[in-house]
Amino acid sequence: MVRVDEPIDKVGILEKATRRLTTIKDRYRITNQIQEIKARVIEASERRMRYKVDECISIPTSISIDPRLSALYKESTNLVGIDKQKEELVKWVMDEGEQLKVLSIVGFGGLGKTTLANEVYREVRGRFNCSVFVSISQKPDMTSLLSSVVSHQLHLPLPSYACEVKYLIDILEGYLQDKRFLIIVDDLWNVQEWNIIRCVFPPNDKKSRVIVTTRIEDVAKACCSDQGCNIHVMKPLGNSDSRKLFFIRIFGSEDACPSQLINVSCEILKKCGGLLLAIITIASILACQPTRVKEQWEYIKNSLAPHSVTNPTLEDMMHILDLSYKHLPQHLKACFLYLGLYPEDRVIHKNELSRQWVAEGLVCNSHGGQDVWEVAKSYFNELINRSMIQPVYGKHNFEVSSCRVHDMMLDLIKRRCREDNFMVVVHDSCYLTEVQEKIRRLSVELSSANGDEKIMQVKRTSCLSQVRSLAIHGASNWMPPLSEFKFLRVLLIEFTKRVAIIDLAGITHLPLLRYLKVECKNWFPDESEQRIVLPSQIRSLKHLETLELPDSSVFTIPSDMVELPRLSHLVLPSGTRLPDDIGKMKSLRTWNCYSLHKNSPENTRALGELTNLTILKLNCRKAYWETKLTRLDDADTPEVTWMPALIYSLEKLGNLKELYMESVFEGTCNGVALSSSFTPPFHNLEKLGLLDWNLSRVPRWMGDLHSLRYLRLGLVLNETTASSWEENLGIIGKLPSLVLLWLRMPIAPTERTVIRSSMGFMLLEQFFIERAGISYLTFEAGAMPIIWKLWVSFNPDEWDKVTTPAGLHHLSNLREIRVSAKGHHMKTESEETERDYASKVELIEGVFREAANALPSRPAVIKGFAPKSLDD
Repeated sequence: MVRVDEPIDKVGILEKATRRLTTIKDRYRITNQIQEIKARVIEASERRMRYKVDECISIPTSISIDPRLSALYKESTNLVGIDKQKEELVKWVMDEGEQLKVLSIVGFGGLGKTTLANEVYREVRGRFNCSVFVSISQKPDMTSLLSSVVSHQLHLPLPSYACEVKYLIDILEGYLQDKRFLIIVDDLWNVQEWNIIRCVFPPNDKKSRVIVTTRIEDVAKACCSDQGCNIHVMKPLGNSDSRKLFFIRIFGSEDACPSQLINVSCEILKKCGGLLLAIITIASILACQPTRVKEQWEYIKNSLAPHSVTNPTLEDMMHILDLSYKHLPQHLKACFLYLGLYPEDRVIHKNELSRQWVAEGLVCNSHGGQDVWEVAKSYFNELINRSMIQPVYGKHNFEVSSCRVHDMMLDLIKRRCREDNFMVVVHDSCYLTEVQEKIRRLSVELSSANGDEKIMQVKRTSCLSQVRSLAIHGASNWMPPLSEFKFLRVLLIEFTKRVAIIDLAGITHLPLLRYLKVECKNWFPDESEQRIVLPSQIRSLKHLETLELPDSSVFTIPSDMVELPRLSHLVLPSGTRLPDDIGKMKSLRTWNCYSLHKNSPENTRALGELTNLTILKLNCRKAYWETKLTRLDDADTPEVTWMPALIYSLEKLGNLKELYMESVFEGTCNGVALSSSFTPPFHNLEKLGLLDWNLSRVPRWMGDLHSLRYLRLGLVLNETTASSWEENLGIIGKLPSLVLLWLRMPIAPTERTVIRSSMGFMLLEQFFIERAGISYLTFEAGAMPIIWKLWVSFNPDEWDKVTTPAGLHHLSNLREIRVSAKGHHMKTESEETERDYASKVELIEGVFREAANALPSRPAVIKGFAPKSLDD
């Protein structure tokens, strides 16, 4: 090694020898570092060759969900092959036996057990007082699972302290005691879990039913041991049903298959052996081919098992799934494997997943200059179209918002991840101490804190130094030593139990961090506050694109957050006070939620400078959790001050696709300014939420929103006459793209009001109405011609007549009526008042159920809870 401080020709032999000896350690260290860098370069090059990154090309046009596949998941009438089995189970559920009965559906993976149970659930749930669908993973955390059922499905209160399983069982058993309930327990693996779950069911005589799906025959028998042997063995599809499902998925019709492909189709179907998942998977491979070439179909046929599958096995199913993976385009393979970051049975949100893909560099938009975020969503849609992931529609079936991974697909993902060293999933901390390879992506899924110390013991080992994505799930309160993850790009923290303090001060040591999300599941407003420790400055995170912090947390926003040049997606709790100069965040595309009352008028005015915003959620009053956990702030900005600044900003945001201006409390925002001279440039707006605003009329500018598909609107009309109501509704009815309408009218006409066919609503599928005097509402013949869901929300104490809206028989496509009661606070009422209230609710539900039974379409009547958002 040559020293630069002295020319080499002026140094003698002795001096050179001495210098070489004194620097031998440095030379050895540098040589080792060079060799390590060389090995990493070679490894990266081989990985690039293996994933064929250079072949990654952007998609020329945005890919949407294939409507042929959507029909298979959304419309039960289009599901084939399970009709007879479904009829058989519906008959069993609805028989006249009064005692609790349990039925098991048994069969190995891919036969369609969950699909069958879900269809039965959809068909009959409206005839039960209480219905629950719960999925059990192979390693369930029973405390979290039961807590989720109590709080999220049944909307029952939970105490602030951690609940034991026995306490949760007592809550559920007490709630179900006097109710006719239907409960689906999906994908049960062990008798031990069943012995816990069975304690929830009170042995009442209300004709209650429980359906269990499982792969294991012994588990199926154990579930039915007390109620007789009610076991339904899942049958593969017959030839006719297999053919019908196969052709509908590919061509959209059973009769549209070209003649040259019929024979090879029959051969493929023989090898699928009537397995529902196999048929849909292979059909999706072929449906996604750009052309219908016989040679492609022959290749698929020859890639399947070498003989006809007359007795299909688990190995045959896994072979078919592996084939579907091999046929993925190169740009989708890494995205598919990345789903292994999540636990089994998890519903994964589309936006969350696509942002992680972008942060990891898995999304390519180098050709054509497409928006990288839209390309990521196209990747998501393509994986659904290929049946690699299953679409999950929002609770109102409005659009695909999330996905699930079939447990057999997840097995495939984990096997592939191990083979390629793509990801390590840790269920047992002991496993991590045995890992020798460098870990690139790490998912920690611990159900308790027992292994925390062992994970901490390996925190300084070299196997963690190269981690790019780190996900922490479950009940463990382990927080990683962030300074050790210097190459980290994605940090996802999901705690299922409340952690008093989450220390994120170390994120300043993560210069490459692009995605940070903290989520606290099973949190309730009555709990004590949860603090997140953030660094005082984060300007060093120059690559940060996504920042999401939970509503349940209290923290101080770093003073220089506005200096982050690439911040594109920001999710903050309602009530967050921001530093000045938010207009510097030019890269922001989505912001949820900006609190108008907590920020200065100057900041609100600066919103207009964020012209890249496509999604914006505003809050105009304190949230419930905020009023519970903090003292009311007299320094809040009054509405008279922030409203002019808001109007100024909104008139500059022409790229918005979604705008929500809402509050936890109804009718707390004055909408006069939005109804007068407001002229927004919302040419691309698809969703608009103004439910908590008091608009005196439907603004004229709203009639120009030709792309609007989803509208939530609060109206307090100046005139409460029927003609005024119909005039305002007529403006909305002319919106050409409207699919979902949600109206809140606390003051309504006391004379009959009519929804007429001439008002429009030609594409409206779902109508939510919250208003007094609901019985004065009338549907004229031809009104809302394709509506299939009607949601009625009211206060039972203000129920005017024991009758439903008139003209329901004119809604010929109506499949579902939801009845929501509101205006009652259980904690503040006496037992007698509660019983009176419950009696009124039961009476009203009975009236709607009787009316529904008289309709030709026989819609299901479901007791619902008044939701706050589209995803509730």
